[in-house]
Amino acid sequence: MSKSSFSYGRIFLLGFGFFGISLVWSVYNSFVPIFLREFGLAFAVVGVIMTLDNIFAVTVQPYIGFLSDKTRTKLGRRKPYILASAPLAAIALALIPVSPTLSLMLAFILLMNLAMAVHRTPTIALMPDITPSEYLSKANGIINFMGGIGALLAFFVGGMLYNVNPALPFSFAAILLVASSLLIVVVIREPEISSTISSNGALKDMIKTLVDAFREKDPSLRGILLAIFAWFFAYGAVEAFFTSYGKWHLGLKEGVAAMILGLFALTFILTSIPSGFIAAKIGRRKAINVGLLGLIALFCIPLLTDNIALIIATMLMGGIFWALVNVNSLPIVVDLAPEEKIGGHTGLYYLFEMIALIISPPITGFFIDIAGYKTIFAIAMTWLIVALVFMRMVRREKR
Repeated sequence: MSKSSFSYGRIFLLGFGFFGISLVWSVYNSFVPIFLREFGLAFAVVGVIMTLDNIFAVTVQPYIGFLSDKTRTKLGRRKPYILASAPLAAIALALIPVSPTLSLMLAFILLMNLAMAVHRTPTIALMPDITPSEYLSKANGIINFMGGIGALLAFFVGGMLYNVNPALPFSFAAILLVASSLLIVVVIREPEISSTISSNGALKDMIKTLVDAFREKDPSLRGILLAIFAWFFAYGAVEAFFTSYGKWHLGLKEGVAAMILGLFALTFILTSIPSGFIAAKIGRRKAINVGLLGLIALFCIPLLTDNIALIIATMLMGGIFWALVNVNSLPIVVDLAPEEKIGGHTGLYYLFEMIALIISPPITGFFIDIAGYKTIFAIAMTWLIVALVFMRMVRREKR
C-alpha cells in the first residue's frame, strides 16, 4: 500500500488506536487517584504518581518513535511495538483496582505507564505513515475525533460501571485497548519502506534531530516545536485550575465548574474533523493562527467579567479555536520529517507538549498564590501570544 491510496474509511479504522489510548487514560485519570487516596497517601504524593505518564512521555515516547523508525520486520515498523505493548498495558490496567497492597498497585501503575508510553507513538505515527501530505490535517481531525469518543465513553460508560464495581471500567478499557490495537494491526497495512537504516542508535538519532532542528537555516521545525510548547503551556494553565477557579473565584459547585470545562472538550471533539477540512482550504499555518487569535480574544472575557453566561460562551467557543490549533500542529511536525523519521518527529511533538504540561501547573499555581485566579487567563493569553510569535518562524508546512 502506498500513501497515494488514501481512504477516509481506513483513517477512521486507524482512529480506533487513539480511541483506545484516550479511553485508557480517561479511566486511569478519573479513578486511580481515588484508589491511591484510599491507601492513605497524601494528595501531594498522589499528584507525583499521577505525573508518571508525563515523565514517560518526555523520556520513553520520543525514543520509541526513533526506534520504530529504525525497525524493519515482516509486520512493519510500528506494529511490533503495538502488539507487544497493548496486552501488557491492558493486563496492568485491569489489575490496578484489584491490587491487595499499595506496593502491588504501584507496580502495576508503573508497568501500565511504561507500556502505554511504548504504545502511543507508534500508534499515532501510523497516521502520517499511510496519509499523503495534503490529507494530513483531515486525517488528524478524524483521529482526534475518535480519541474524543473514547474519552466520552470512559466518562459516561466508565462512570456507570464504576458504580457497579470499581474494577469494571478498568477491565472495560483494557478489553477495548486490546481489541482496538488488534483491529488496526489487522486492517492497516504499513507502506513499504527502504531497508536502509541509519547507523546511529535511536537515542543518538533523537539527539541529532533535535539539535539539527535548532541549527537548521530554515526555522520551520524549531518554530512549530516551540509554538507547541507555548500553546500547551497556556492550555495546561487553564485545564489544571479552571475547576478551582470556578469554585473559589466564581462560587460555583465543583461539578458545575467541571461541566463548563467539559464544554471546551465537547466543542473540540465536534469541530476536530471540520478543523482539518478548514486547514486543507486555507493552509495549516493560517488555521493555527486563526485559532490562536480566537483563543487570545476569548480569554480576555474572564479577565474583564465574572458573568457566568459569558464564561460558558468563552469555553464553548474556546474548544472550536483549540481544535484549529491542535488538529493542525502534528501534521506540520510530521510533514517536515523525512519518511525515515516520521516516528521520531511524532515523538518530538509529544516531547514539547508534555514538557509544557509538566511545568505549566506549578508555575501557574505560583502566580495564582500571588495575584489570584484571574491570572490563569493572563498567563494563558501571554503564552498564546508567544505561540503566535513562534508561528512566524514556520515558513514551510512540509519538507
